[in-house]
Amino acid sequence: MSVTEHVPSHPRAAGFAGGPYPVRRARIVVPALLAGLVLTMVWSAPFVDKVIGDNVANTLLGHDAKATPIGGVLAGTLFAFVSGLAGSFTACNIAAFGAVAPLVGGQADSGKRRFRATLKPLGWIAAGMLTVSVVYGVVVALVGTRMPQFSTTQTGGLSGRSLQSMIVFGVIGLVFIVLGLTSLGVVGNPLGALGRRFPAAPLVLMGALIGGFLIGRPYPLFRIMFRDAAESHNVLYGAAAFALQSIGNIVLMAVLFLLLTHATRGRVQRWLTAKPARVATVTGAALLVAGTFTLLYWDLRMLGRLGVIWFPSMSW
Repeated sequence: MSVTEHVPSHPRAAGFAGGPYPVRRARIVVPALLAGLVLTMVWSAPFVDKVIGDNVANTLLGHDAKATPIGGVLAGTLFAFVSGLAGSFTACNIAAFGAVAPLVGGQADSGKRRFRATLKPLGWIAAGMLTVSVVYGVVVALVGTRMPQFSTTQTGGLSGRSLQSMIVFGVIGLVFIVLGLTSLGVVGNPLGALGRRFPAAPLVLMGALIGGFLIGRPYPLFRIMFRDAAESHNVLYGAAAFALQSIGNIVLMAVLFLLLTHATRGRVQRWLTAKPARVATVTGAALLVAGTFTLLYWDLRMLGRLGVIWFPSMSW
């Protein structure tokens, strides 16, 4: 497969508009968008939220997570991390796994490096993620139950919480799509100048988007933690709880990244770098699927569920 661009000079820029790019980009973009659409139609929130999420949380906490009140700050911080981990595969967090491809692609020779070098990309993602989640946790603790998530007023059949989820995840989905198209070289890189000066900027942005999941998240276990932090008016507790929730969200993503970079003894990285445009192809496709799913699920499918529009979906 021929290419049109140069190989990125900084390993962490690989896959994020660093090139080289595939020539037949439509053959990647169209199937990825269709895959995101199909995933949106077949996604089962009850199965993921209740069968997986609730059972994981109940097992780790040792009690019914929804029925047992949070008893204090320490219990609340533990609940925050566990509920974040339990929500790893919820619809509002699944897009985080789109970050794994560019991480692996940017570590082509990671098997020969020291272990801590592999953790650097995760550190940059965590920096962006924790900045957003900590600030939002402080805001929740200060504003309390006046946050839109507690409003019972409805506009066109939509509650304040639903509207906030649609706006937040709609924006996040669009950004993922733009990053995917940028990774494939379809559109110009909006982070071009910033990325040249700060090569880790795309990873920080990815982390900020993951942290932003908390701003729109309607997951039931998260709402329990959200209310507890809001009613406490304790900014330190709010910041810690929201930070731990985000950390719980990316634990499985981080484990998957470490397995792909170390447990395979470099085979995944060698496969990705065997052809010049393969990193961009895998990265762009992963981000497009994640972005399309996030946008369609939280905007069009939500409107379909409320009867505002018709949107095809499986009822299971």
